[in-house]
Order: sequence, then structure tokens, then C-alpha cells
Amino acid sequence: MPHSLVVNFMPKTSIYPEYLTGRHIHALFLTLVSSVDKKLGDRLHGEKANKGFGLSPIQPRAGRSLVWDYSRDIPAANPCWWRITLLDEVLFSKLTGLWLNLNPDRAFHLGSADLYITSILGTPQSSQPWANFATYQQIYDRASETEKNITFHLATPTAFRQGKYDSPLPTRDNVFKSLCDRWNTYSEIPINPEIIEYIFPSRFDIKTEVVKNYDNHSFIGCVGEIGYRILGDTSPEAIKQINALADFALFTGIGRKTTMGMGMARRV
Repeated sequence: MPHSLVVNFMPKTSIYPEYLTGRHIHALFLTLVSSVDKKLGDRLHGEKANKGFGLSPIQPRAGRSLVWDYSRDIPAANPCWWRITLLDEVLFSKLTGLWLNLNPDRAFHLGSADLYITSILGTPQSSQPWANFATYQQIYDRASETEKNITFHLATPTAFRQGKYDSPLPTRDNVFKSLCDRWNTYSEIPINPEIIEYIFPSRFDIKTEVVKNYDNHSFIGCVGEIGYRILGDTSPEAIKQINALADFALFTGIGRKTTMGMGMARRV
């Protein structure tokens, strides 16, 4: 069952920009996992692929536009939130103890900063569009058999691996192959990658962004909105599968480095 959890926390000391990189938020997540299951934390640390989770950058404020590059500290007592997605029910169940037994006096560390978790949201909220959950069967059953327009909001820089290098261009194949691969990895409802052939870009309002000092180098990706349309003599079943993949984007993200805050996306 995919989960999109929003962790609200309060830093008791300032969080410095050098500790807000993808590598550091990845380490913070592994620390949270290890706090309830040390063996699981070690296993996730050692895995190179199919990690089954995604992360957002630390967010120092509410709002539709997300922050991923920091030039100033996040000051002490500034409420923050952080999104964690889990694609594997086993991983979610292992971490149940974390959110069922929140200890407001227990500090987690991000660099030299002490963070105290105040709440964890796991259900849809009017003020927080990134919290949600659904089974794979529910995502599939709810997917439309008739809707032919799909628009994604790419909220953090999104890029795709092509050979030895990254490409920031969200082509049809890049976007939907990423979604299809992850769906078929974690879901027991197979989706045929050939349905991608029915999808064509229809509009885009995107720009490139460079994330400086990202894991000791720069990361170039795109942000904004991009639309696709299903064309041709497409069966209702194929339309349903494409819409299921589009709805799944909220949980899995799109493209590379989703375990380090990049590729956050949702359908709009």
C-alpha cells in the first residue's frame, strides 16, 4: 500500500544549509528507521536500487511552491514539514511504531540541529496536498477509463538517467517509463509498458533549475507543469492503466534521486 506521510517537526536549534542536502535528509530517514528497526535501517542503507521510499526536501513553511535550495539557516522554533513516501507495505508496517509511539521529548539530529517530531499526517488534508494513502488496487479501481488529459506538477527538480548522463527533459517516455517501472516493481497489478505509445505531450510550462551543492555537485532538473493527452484508438483498459500511473505519481515521484528530495510530483 503506498503511503505519503507528512512529518511535522520543530527544530530547537538552527538548521544550517550544508545539512539540508539530499544526502543529509536521506541519512535522517535512515536514522528514523533505525530508531525502530536497526536491521531494516542497515538493509536500506546498503541497497542501491528499489529502496521503496521517497523523500521531500525539508520545508520551512507552508505553500504550494516547495524549497529545495537553501541560502540561509532555518531558524530555531520555525515549524517545518517533511514528506516521506513508502511504496512497500512491509516497510510501512515496520515503521508503525515510530508514528504510533511519538515521543515529543526525543530529539533526532540533522547535522548539529535537534529536531522534535510534533505530528505525522497520513490522510488527505485540505491544507496539505502531499499527505495521502491508498492501496494499489484502490489506485487502479479509481482510475478513469475515459479521462484523456493528464497534467503533472513537478514540484522539485526532476531529471532522468539517459546512458551515462542525466536529462532534465520530461519526455513522454522518460516520465511514464519511470512510473510504469516503479508500479510494476511494487504492485501485483501488472501494467503493460506498451500503453505509453498512446501518450503525447499537449502543453508545458516548465523551466530548468540547478540545485547547487547537491551531494557535492550540481543537479539539473525541471520544475513546473506539463500536460499529456491520450490519443488514437485507445481501449478503456489502456486509458485506465495510464490514469492509474498518473495518480501513482503522488506516491512514487518521477525520475531520479527521489530518495533525496528530487522528482516530487503530483497530478493536478
